[in-house]
Amino acid sequence: MKTRTLWVTAALLAIGTQAYAQSYPSKAIRVVVTFPAGGAADILARSIGQELTRAWNQQIVVDNRPGAGGNIGADFVAKAAPDGYTLLLAAVTTHAASVSLYSKLPYNVEKDLAPITLAANVSHILLTHPSLPVKTVKELIALAKGKPGALNWGLQGNGTLSHLETELFKTLAGVQVTLVPYKGSAPGLTDLMAGNIQVFFDSVPPALPHVQAGKLRGIAVAASKRSPAIPDLPTIGESLKGFEADNWFGVMAPAGTPPDVIAKLNAEVVRILSNREIQKAMLVRGAVLHPSTPAEFAAVLKSDIAKWGKVARAAGVRIE
Repeated sequence: MKTRTLWVTAALLAIGTQAYAQSYPSKAIRVVVTFPAGGAADILARSIGQELTRAWNQQIVVDNRPGAGGNIGADFVAKAAPDGYTLLLAAVTTHAASVSLYSKLPYNVEKDLAPITLAANVSHILLTHPSLPVKTVKELIALAKGKPGALNWGLQGNGTLSHLETELFKTLAGVQVTLVPYKGSAPGLTDLMAGNIQVFFDSVPPALPHVQAGKLRGIAVAASKRSPAIPDLPTIGESLKGFEADNWFGVMAPAGTPPDVIAKLNAEVVRILSNREIQKAMLVRGAVLHPSTPAEFAAVLKSDIAKWGKVARAAGVRIE
């Protein structure tokens, strides 16, 4: 009798979940971006949101919640109702980097958030102010070695991918620089163009127009491969052996979100990211769209947590 009751309960729950997924979405969906407006994450989230609005006739609200290396926004989503109406545009920063740098996070990266799909790889560019007398990675290393600590090197924030990229660069190149943390991409770029800092890692989409206008100098890309958006720019690894930093973004939901809702979101976002016209439009902005299954996204997350954990421990970096 007990077994039959459990079976009936499970069946009713399954029916209820399916019915919920069929009616989903019935109201506006919030997509939390853990960086300020204007950066690569913001541009990507708004592009996906526009297409979801067209497909589902429901408003997609992009909610920028920067700070604490992206952890403020990620924690907000981790604690939100698991109903599919609050999503996170996750980044390697909020997941692989933060878990490696922070001694204690208010959420569990792998248990409190459910992967939906990878969205894009957006290469970071190693940028310098035009007044700095360097045009290559080797010249930058030589300058930094000749003036230990003299270069002001901006970070998108403590605990971000740019923080770990800089630590990896320092370790491999054997240089010392002065770290200057910001709260995201836009304020760092502004200070770099003003000459208040001399070096900065930032994503291709917000940085490329300034490079093309001559306001900034692009030295190399941080990714494992050259960016299709700027194929003539070498990777850092071509000059500095062992350097590799792929910057991914993906869509996640609070853990416990119904599997059918996760599947529906995955199917629609993957459809959007697989559209050739959208791929071309995003490529011009430096984003290589890269949709996946939830399982594939989970595997990338696990691999990068291990990778950046090694970098953080080797550099002795820990944020309390």
